Amino acid sequence: MSLVQLYVPTEVSRDIIYQIGQLNLIQFRDLNSKVNEFQRSFVKELRRLDNVERQFNLFKKELDQREIPIKTFPYEHSIVAQSDIDEHVENAKLLEDRVLQLIDSTDSLYQKQKDLKQFKYTIQAVDHFFAANYAQQESYEDSALLSQLEAQGSSDTHTASFISGVISREKVGTLQQILWRVLRGNLYYHSEELVEPVYDVESKSYVNKNSFIIFSHGAIIYDRIKKICESLDADLYNVESTKNLRLGQLTDTEIKLGDLSTVLSQSENALSSELIMISRDLAKWWEVIAREKAVYKTMNLCDYDDSRKTLVAEGWIPTDEISTLTSTIKGADNSQTIPTIINVLDTTRTPPTFHRTNKFTNAFQNICDAYGIATYREVNPGLATVITFPFMFAIMFGDVGHGFILTLAAFTMVYNEKKLNAMKRDEIFDMAFSGRYILLLMGIFSMYTGLLYNDIFSRSMTLFSSGWEWPENFKVGETLHAKSVGTYVFGLDPAWHGSENALLFSNSYKMKLSVLMGYVHMSYSYVFSLVNYVHFNSVIDIVGNFIPGLLFMQGIFGYLSLCIVYKWTVNWYVVDKQPPGLLNMLISMFLSPGTIAEPLYEGQASVQMFLLVVALICVPWLLLLKPLYYKRKIDQEAHQYQQLPTDEDELSNNEVDVAHDDDDEGHEAHDFGDIMIHQVIHTIEFCLNCVSHTASYLRLWALSLAHAQLSTVLWSMTLGGAFYTPGLLGVIMVFFLFGMWFILTVCILVVMEGTSAMLHSLRLHWVESMSKFFEGEGTLYEPFGFNDLLGNVL
Repeated sequence: MSLVQLYVPTEVSRDIIYQIGQLNLIQFRDLNSKVNEFQRSFVKELRRLDNVERQFNLFKKELDQREIPIKTFPYEHSIVAQSDIDEHVENAKLLEDRVLQLIDSTDSLYQKQKDLKQFKYTIQAVDHFFAANYAQQESYEDSALLSQLEAQGSSDTHTASFISGVISREKVGTLQQILWRVLRGNLYYHSEELVEPVYDVESKSYVNKNSFIIFSHGAIIYDRIKKICESLDADLYNVESTKNLRLGQLTDTEIKLGDLSTVLSQSENALSSELIMISRDLAKWWEVIAREKAVYKTMNLCDYDDSRKTLVAEGWIPTDEISTLTSTIKGADNSQTIPTIINVLDTTRTPPTFHRTNKFTNAFQNICDAYGIATYREVNPGLATVITFPFMFAIMFGDVGHGFILTLAAFTMVYNEKKLNAMKRDEIFDMAFSGRYILLLMGIFSMYTGLLYNDIFSRSMTLFSSGWEWPENFKVGETLHAKSVGTYVFGLDPAWHGSENALLFSNSYKMKLSVLMGYVHMSYSYVFSLVNYVHFNSVIDIVGNFIPGLLFMQGIFGYLSLCIVYKWTVNWYVVDKQPPGLLNMLISMFLSPGTIAEPLYEGQASVQMFLLVVALICVPWLLLLKPLYYKRKIDQEAHQYQQLPTDEDELSNNEVDVAHDDDDEGHEAHDFGDIMIHQVIHTIEFCLNCVSHTASYLRLWALSLAHAQLSTVLWSMTLGGAFYTPGLLGVIMVFFLFGMWFILTVCILVVMEGTSAMLHSLRLHWVESMSKFFEGEGTLYEPFGFNDLLGNVL
């Protein structure tokens, strides 16, 4: 990475920054970090563009409410002239006024429609109430009922009346309770549900409501009931007390509703037409404004010279891309009398970390970056992760059938990646699509390990001649012992499936395989630390950290791995010896040095004693060498400081003070106590992690065992039993149980078990592998560009 400085003439600064944004190469530094955000040079332009984005958000909100999709296309954007930006700003203002006017008009019509509908249903409810109370009479006058209610209620001189209206169905019970307590039961209440929900303008949704009628007496009580109803957001309506007058009200209301519906339909069509027109170009307009806003935000990071004729910018760029930047800028301002000047600066600043990736390696690099951003020029584990991550997953997920399902799903996303990349995706599917190449390799590797395990949906395959042969003559009840007649060509012999000791054999095999995989994975990861030390020319880290750590790890766990492989090579049946337990051997190596209860090979005691002595020497080596080296270095620096000249002719007082300050800073940066504490922590952590991390790789064995057993159980409880049912019933069972088995296989064994295995593989890389070498103290390279500006908006 290189730090470049740009001197851009003010009159072309916007166009030059726009061209740089299309390159997506420079990460600009903030040269105005001490300047308030609201005091920078282009705040006015950004506020103007923010207002346009607010207007676009208004359009999008209305489009989403009416479920009108926004048309998106792969627009090609060249530099937009300032006059075109002004036109976009003006058009956005005109469209906002037009849309708001139509929305206000439509909302007003909806409000009137709501009131008329509620008035209509209230009239009908009142009419139903009076009709129900005089259903036995052929003709009646509602005033008679009012008089009757008045006589029953009180002998007050006030005329009995009723209050009618509409309230939300959720508040009906609350209204009844309040009225009962306030009026002490001195009322008559009747309620009916509205036949249809009513559209509420404020919440933009349909609400279920009830009509109500309340009879009481007295003007004071009447006013009190009105206030209670209004406090619960009830709408009150004046309904006539006689049938003929109510009929007139109902007829007049229905006529108004019909006319209003016609006008409302026309207003809605006008608003929808306006929004549909906006939806066709909104994405394009928004992209233009978003790019313009990004340009001005970047220009706010730059500095003006005193004459304000030149824009000064600094930024990080990959060194091999400087020629691309130069040619692009020359092509953009070749007509100007004052050209843009590009300088490459010498600096001691630490550049951001940049790893060049493609669509295949990007997802694997993201796995490493999620743990931490690598220090600048530190070894990048992303390339090795392309192989190790899916392979560790496959060890836990080894099954040809399940791997094929995973491969098929990933291949579908890879094959249709252009279509899927252009469509809008939810969060979960977007994660799967982003890691489609990871899933593809995970599926392919799982099929490979499934062939090694000889496992396809928990069934075995006989691809070659078995290496075991069963006896032809045997008696009933006799225990059968297979005879070895050769070696199976590839993978696990199918003869092991169904045998009594199959689980014992596969457990032992996978457990030792997990330890070997862990040893290899940690060893090559530890070598990465050597690559870092060599690159940064840190000899003391090679001698004081890498070499003793390597001897300690290889002397114990490398020796264990070698014993595992050697034990596999010995035919213990032929040599007529009991194979020794390697775990007990490793424990006895520390607790009882020189004592071998079950020898694995000749001279084992001497070898183990030698390795144990080397491991014990490595601990103080790892603990003391590096701190003592820095202690000697600090003492040498202090001795040189004491020999500095003090004569005023040779060294001024100011220079003495500066030298003294520099020496103090050096002592603070290389304090021996801090170095010693850090090295003690590193030594303890390394020694303990060698044990815990090796044991952690046993998760490869545990999850592989769990996956295989769960697959076997699922097969036996569903499809396996159907094949033993004869006749038509067996055919029907196979048909339905196959669907059940396949759905459970995909949901549980592929999705859930696959997610679990992937997370465990992720942990093995983050903790067990990357902790051996990874510093992760870098900052991410984030160049200025126009990629995915509207990804979270549209």
